[in-house]
Parts: sequence; structure tokens; C-alpha cells
Amino acid sequence: MSRNFELLQQAGSAWEVPPPVVKEPKPFIPIPLGHKRRKAKPAPARAYPSMDRFAGDEALRLAQRIFLQQAEEPPKVVVFAGIDHGNGCSRICVDTAAALRTYHLGSVCIVEGNFRTPSLPDLFGTTNHCGLTNALLSGEPIRSFTKPVQTEGLWLLSAGALAPDSHGLLNSSRLGVRFDELRREFDYILVDAPPLTRYPDAIALSRAADGLVMVLEAHATRRDVARKVTENLRATQVQVLGVVLNKRTFPIPETLYRSL
Repeated sequence: MSRNFELLQQAGSAWEVPPPVVKEPKPFIPIPLGHKRRKAKPAPARAYPSMDRFAGDEALRLAQRIFLQQAEEPPKVVVFAGIDHGNGCSRICVDTAAALRTYHLGSVCIVEGNFRTPSLPDLFGTTNHCGLTNALLSGEPIRSFTKPVQTEGLWLLSAGALAPDSHGLLNSSRLGVRFDELRREFDYILVDAPPLTRYPDAIALSRAADGLVMVLEAHATRRDVARKVTENLRATQVQVLGVVLNKRTFPIPETLYRSL
């Protein structure tokens, strides 16, 4: 019995928490007059908070899959379009742009391609004037219509002055010319487009881009509607680069995520 008691004591002593180490305080050194303090580098700012707990991880994974893990030449101009209104497409687009900036691989320009209900200027706290519509009607350099936003290296090309027939400009040959100019000015161009089930604008924008990312909403997007939209995109020869299930409250296993 005494032997067992000794073993228990030894085992208990092995789990004892060591006393905390008290560090000696650093001596105070006065700063000479005229000496300038070094400013601390600010932490990298995101465009704005994520919509849900998985949105940041979703955007980071999406940026890796589409832009950074391609065996061939990765796409530069990508359109983001939701199945319907309220799918959170604009947020996914901006979060993906912010995720690209975390790698510091180059400049990113977000294009407001939603002439129906533009929202990006409000999200960034800037104005909507002098944007894409003005660039399509003007001969000035495309860079003169872009605006720097909060995150360093991130730029916004807003929708610009809107008119009832502004969406017709997306079907003009001028759009491809301006997108080619954006390719030369920026490393990545992400385009926020109107919903796929409401308007043909996303398809028009995708024809001048390298492909499209489709945004679905968990517990809201119907499977038959998503399938019909996908078939329509393939019929119009639009390459679907990825699919995002947004506003979900559960993690998706990697094997299932790859099949989306």
C-alpha cells in the first residue's frame, strides 16, 4: 500500500503547475527632446466585416482555388454573380479581393458591374460618379475613373453616371476594350454583377472576362433553379470558375466542397 501511495505522489508531482516566472521590469529610459517616435505599422484593414463566421474562410479558399492554384495561366478578370437578389454576391466579391491583398501579389480592382442596384460605393463609403459608364463613353485612360479604397493596393471602379439605358453599354464592343485596359493596369479584376435569374448583364460581362463565380444562398437557392442557370451559362459559353454557398451556418468538408 505504501508503494502505491509513493507512486501516486510522484505522478501528482509531475502534473503540478510550476510557479509563474516574474520578469524584472524594464528600466524607464526618458526620450530626448526632439526625438520622433516611430509610428507603429497599422494592421492590414479589411474592406468591411464578414457577413458570417465562415465568409472570411470562404473568400480565402476561393482566392486560392481560382487565382493562386491554377496549373495553367490563372484568370485575371472574374465576374461574381448571385443566382438571385440577396445572395450576398457583393460581399463575397469584396471579401475575395481583400483575401487576394493578404498575399500582396499585386493590385486588385473591383468593378461595379451592377447598373441595376449598385451597392459597392456605399459599402466603401465613396461616391458613384465617374465610373464604368463614363469610361465606356469617354476616351480618357481607365485609371482616371478608379478610386483607391481602404485597403492598400485595392481600387474601385464604380458604376458611374446611370441612365435608363446604361445596361445597354455592357453589350457594346467598348466593354472588351476597357476590360483589356484594366488587365494592363491591375493584376486582378473582380466584377460584381446583377443576379443571373433577373438580368442578362452577368453574361454580357462574362464574355469580356475570363469566367464567372456563381454565388448561391444556403437554405434559399433552389437546386432546380441553380441547375437551369448553370445550363444557360454553358449554352452561352461562359466558363464557371467556381461556386460559393453563402450564408451557411455549418462547415463544408473539403471533399464535398470540391464537388460544388
